[in-house]
Amino acid sequence: MEQALYLCQHGYYSSGRASIGRRGDYFTSVSVGPLFGQLLAAQFVQVWQRLGQIDNFIIAEQGAQDGDYARDVLGAIRNLQPAFFEALRYRIVEPFPVLQDRQLQTLEKFADRVEWRRSPPDLEPFTGIHFSNELLDAMPVHLLVSTGDGWREKFVALEGDKFVFANQPIVDPALQAFVKKLPTRPAGYETEVNLVALDWIDHVAAKLERGHVLAFDYGFSRDEFYAAYRTTGTLQIREKHRQLSSPFEQIGHADITAHVNWTDLAERAESHGLRIAGFTDQHHFITGIISEMPELSEEPKDKRALQTLLHPEMLGRAFQVLALTRGAGPGAPLSGFKFARDPRAALGI
Repeated sequence: MEQALYLCQHGYYSSGRASIGRRGDYFTSVSVGPLFGQLLAAQFVQVWQRLGQIDNFIIAEQGAQDGDYARDVLGAIRNLQPAFFEALRYRIVEPFPVLQDRQLQTLEKFADRVEWRRSPPDLEPFTGIHFSNELLDAMPVHLLVSTGDGWREKFVALEGDKFVFANQPIVDPALQAFVKKLPTRPAGYETEVNLVALDWIDHVAAKLERGHVLAFDYGFSRDEFYAAYRTTGTLQIREKHRQLSSPFEQIGHADITAHVNWTDLAERAESHGLRIAGFTDQHHFITGIISEMPELSEEPKDKRALQTLLHPEMLGRAFQVLALTRGAGPGAPLSGFKFARDPRAALGI
């Protein structure tokens, strides 16, 4: 998965072949249009105000693809709150030159606001927001299969000139430690473990001095993630809006993802001193923002885009958002979590 998606110029993402939108391989909230960025801009304004309208407020985005979301957010903030725009600096975490070049072109008119970093450890300690949309699901995962009384890892092997899976004993010490916490499952049950996402939140937590981490993606709470009825895991391979049957099809030309285990991520964040500030689906999150923006609820400029972002059978229930915070005070929840359940209860913590 790591090589198929990220290997130099050959990977699906690192080559720039990843194609998003109607004519691409899959939809995202960003590809629906600028409304998603405009709504999040309103939420970011609220965060800035609660942090005391500070100077040198940082928005760090990871997984920016072509830079469309950054352009939409920066344009909306400039219109909504010029004083915030003046205080704002945008950091894009991007390791791949082909994508950085595209982002540079997209963000040309905001060139004085934007800088790039290769990875989260390269970020300077900051106050502000770390934002990601569909980043975590594309992080490489370990595939596990239950033997009924233990777990084995599914490795990639060669059979002649074809790739196949081979079940082997678990040798990674971090994975060995992790599986000790997994529930017992019947033989043949398969699941994924995303240790890269846990390392990622380690790095982000080390850099965030005050503010929020906002992560949008599709996933489940831990209990739902390991539900007994889900026996084949959540791995998905997509090309041109089709779901392929194997990760060995269209290698380097198809997206490979796995759902996020939100509970594991939230608990790891807490171990680094971050507080869980909210967890809900995208429908409720956007509804909360709109409830405090009457001009949007009365006459949205793009009703179709809003319906796509909100509708339970489209993107509204498919995606969730997790908010983590440090140094922002207990206070009222952000407007996006106005209609959300208690996040700890929702995550099963």
